[in-house]
Amino acid sequence: MVVFNRPKSLSDTAMHYCPGCTHGIVHRLVAETLDELGICDKAIGIAPVGCSVFAYNYFECDMIQAAHGRAPAVATGVKRTHPDNIVFTYQGDGDLAAIGTAETVHSATRGENITVIFINNCIYGMTGGQMAPTTLPGQVTTTTPYGRNTKIQGYPVRVCEMLATLEGVAFAQRVSVDKPANVIAAKKAIKKAFQNQIDGKGFSIVEVLSSCPTNWGLEPSEALEWLRTNMMPYYPLGVYKDKTSEEAAK
Repeated sequence: MVVFNRPKSLSDTAMHYCPGCTHGIVHRLVAETLDELGICDKAIGIAPVGCSVFAYNYFECDMIQAAHGRAPAVATGVKRTHPDNIVFTYQGDGDLAAIGTAETVHSATRGENITVIFINNCIYGMTGGQMAPTTLPGQVTTTTPYGRNTKIQGYPVRVCEMLATLEGVAFAQRVSVDKPANVIAAKKAIKKAFQNQIDGKGFSIVEVLSSCPTNWGLEPSEALEWLRTNMMPYYPLGVYKDKTSEEAAK
């Protein structure tokens, strides 16, 4: 009796991520969702520039590589050209919330019927651990060796809170994959975001708090605790917008 298996939508390929990185967990959740909704054969994923640049190697659906930060723009073009396909982006905080801020905000405010999976680990991972838009106040990075000084570098961007103010956003939720209970909650959020697209609800984003042991300079277990102690208070988990629930409550 098989109790645990690789999702069919996840390729049988060794991932390149660092030990303790939680990208692999989120990849599995997305793949499980594609399987359960039966949409892998019609899904088109948009890979970013960043640690998950090789996402096209890991998913069995069609994938497109976008220029840095442009995944939502590419997804918009694909979805409008092929409205019957299920289009999703998979992006990190540097890709989505820095160079891709305009693409993210404007695809959201237009209410593009796409699904965005946003990985927030408070740092630039692939390029060496520089300060990202999501880097916490006081957090040490290679470009803030004395900690992020909000008087000089400003404050972190809270993406879900910001996008929740836009009329075109149907769903915005922040989750984490630091422990089993949160992984289960993250899976439900990701599945809802894809279901929203199937139902034509509009722009849906799931922000996932993720660890980066290598650039944080921590062991994997320490990194998860750092996430809970430092990231979660600044980036509280929860649903920031859900038009379906709001409409049902009226």
